[in-house]
Parts: sequence; structure tokens; C-alpha cells
Amino acid sequence: MSFIVAIDGPSGTGKGTITELIAKKYNFQYLDTGATYRCVTLKMIKENIQLNETEKIKEMLKNIKIDFEGEKVFLDGEEVTKKIREEDVTNMVSQVSHLQEVRTAMVELQRRMSEGKEVILDGRDIGTNVFPNAEVKIYLDASSEERAKRRFKQNQEKGIDIPFEEVKKNIEFRDQNDKNAKVGALKQAEDAVYIDTTNLSIKEVEKKVSDVIKKKQKLIKKIENGYVMTKDTKWKRFSRGFVKGFLGGLYTIVFRPKMNGLENLPKDEGYIICANHMNYLDAAGLILCNKFPIRFIAKADLYRFRILSYLGHLFDIIPVKRDKSDINSIKMCLKALKNKEVLGIFPEGTRKGLEKNAKVKNGAVFLAEKAKVKIIPVGISGSFKPFTKVTFNYGKPIDVQEFKKDGSEWLDKASNKVMNDIIMLTKKED
Repeated sequence: MSFIVAIDGPSGTGKGTITELIAKKYNFQYLDTGATYRCVTLKMIKENIQLNETEKIKEMLKNIKIDFEGEKVFLDGEEVTKKIREEDVTNMVSQVSHLQEVRTAMVELQRRMSEGKEVILDGRDIGTNVFPNAEVKIYLDASSEERAKRRFKQNQEKGIDIPFEEVKKNIEFRDQNDKNAKVGALKQAEDAVYIDTTNLSIKEVEKKVSDVIKKKQKLIKKIENGYVMTKDTKWKRFSRGFVKGFLGGLYTIVFRPKMNGLENLPKDEGYIICANHMNYLDAAGLILCNKFPIRFIAKADLYRFRILSYLGHLFDIIPVKRDKSDINSIKMCLKALKNKEVLGIFPEGTRKGLEKNAKVKNGAVFLAEKAKVKIIPVGISGSFKPFTKVTFNYGKPIDVQEFKKDGSEWLDKASNKVMNDIIMLTKKED
């Protein structure tokens, strides 16, 4: 199972200490990303490679070997845990880490080391660049004065003798370098949890980080429940029929839905319905106001909420994790289409996606090609204000098998064809 915890922040905020404590508490593998850059720096010093010697750096990166055994760090088979923390490396590591060649190589290494594992990493761009889809993102911060005090004390404990003023100067210099870096700049990810550690003890910081992880783990368990569909028992069919009849009746009274082009729907075969996504009420209309069942694909977060989770299971809604290759969801979709079921997908990927200039998603075309089924475009129009009419125009089937498979570009061409048909259908008069 993959579970990534990304901890970012400036130097001296306690990232390393907290990362080690959390790794032990949750039995995560700790990958010290800063140590990887220090290893590269140490090797450059050993081999007398200058910062502007790009070709030598590239060649060195091809042969470098970095390993971790618990808290020990190994460079080309030699333990360098203490060496990479010495003054000469510390003074140069920030500049080395800004080199494009080094950054690219280390990001690849970090991703490879973390693949398919429960890992915690700390650095300056883990949540923004290395693992933008990390399950947990934390941004630790503290005043430069406090960070200098911590780093000075840490150095003394390790037997490294660097004056306090120099430590503070190095930290402030590194802050500027890291924040203004052209590659992998230090910044807080939009979805990261911010924690100011200036006046917090290590235990207090550990608790705050731990609380974020626990909350996320509970959420993931709720979402994972969505991938296990409840059995289609008599009681479930009765409940679904009752709920659909009751809510469908209310929907009809409030929105007076009109269905056009139902003759375009295939008989006795699975297919995919693709419609424009105006708000959550358009999906409800497609599900509640059609005699045939439609299994919609929705973001996995739907299963976070008890009532939505109940309805999701009742109507067999398939959860999908956004911005990830969700194998579980793909398998469920293909199985449903093989069983001649009807799937509902919004190609915009989000509500009012076209207005937000969102790229049309090609998931529907991908599934249609794999399952050898057709896509039915649906144009939905109406204000969705109470007691106004909402129109659902069903268009002619689109057979994606007719598109020439010229590389991956055909997926975008077919997806744009689907979306264009949908747009035309939204403008079609009754």
C-alpha cells in the first residue's frame, strides 16, 4: 500500500526530528531527502567538481549510489552520516540542490525509493514537486532566530563546531536561495497543513502532525469502503426503488424535466452517457428521471459523508480518485460495461469545467475503447431554479472505434468530439 507523508519547510524548523519520530510511531519508512542532496554535494567536493561543470556533474550522477539503513546514510558503500553534516557540505548544499541536473536526478531517486511504500519524506518541495499527490502534506515553519538556535544546538550535540552567528547567517542565506530557486523552490503547497513551531515543543509538534495523519487515515478508510459495493439484495433493490421513486417525484415537481432523444439509446448493451456538468442536480436528474439504471462515476470523497455514502452504495456509484491512475475504479467500470450496464461520466471532470477552462478528460473515451461500447452525448440545459424546466437532450451514439488510433492524440480528438456534441445538444431547442 502506498501512503506518502510530505513534510516541507525551511531549514531548522524541526522537519528531520519530527519526520524521524513520526516514522517510528507509524512504522513508516523515513527517506531523508536533504541527505540525498548532501551526498551529491559531498561527492562533488571529493571529486573537486565545480558548480558550473555541468557535464562532469551529469556523469557523476549516473554512477552515484545513495542508500539508507535506519538513521545511517551511505554514499557509494561508505557511511557518511556525519560527514554530510559537516561545515564544507552545509555551506555548499543549497547551491548544489538548485542545479537542474541534480534536482531531476534526486527527484527520480526519491520517487523510486518510495514507490508502493508507506513513506515519510521531508524537504522543501516534496508536497509541491516530488509528490504533489501525497496523502498528507505538512508545512513546518519557525522564526529564523529560533531555527538558528536549534541548528546550533544540534551541531553541538553532533560535535560540529560552528559559531551561532555563522549558523544564523547560513540559515538566512539558505532561506533566500530556497525561496527564490528556479527549480524546486521552497513554498507551501495549497493543500498543506501549516504549523508554526516557533513556540512549540517537539512533542507538541509531533502531536499536531500525528493528528493530521490519523485524520487522513480515517478518511481513506471511509473512501476505500466505496470500492466495495454492497450486495444487490432484495432489500437493497426495494430501498433503491423507493428512494428513486420518492426523490424522482420531488425532482419532477420542482424541475419539470423533459427527456428528448431517448430513441438514440442502444438496446441490450452497455454504453456510457456523457453530459455537461452544471451542478450536482444534473447527475441526480439523470439517475432519478430515467427508467433504466445509471451508475455514475464520482469523486471518491463522496464516501466521506454518511448520507452520500449510503446513496452511493444504494445506486452503486463508482468512486474515483482524481489526478491518479485509479486501477480499482477502472476495473469496476470495465466490469460494469461488460455486464451491459450504463455508466454516467462528466467529461469536464468538475462542475462548470468549461467555464473554468478545464481540459476535457478522456476517461470516457478510454473506457469506451477498452470495453468496445458506444458513448451517448447528453446536453443538459436549464437554470435549475425551483419550478423551472430542465431539458435533457440525448444525442446519437458515438463509436470511438472509428477514430484512427494514431498514438495517444486520438484520445483527445475523440474526447473533444464528445464534448462538442454535448455543447451542441445544450443549444438544441425542444
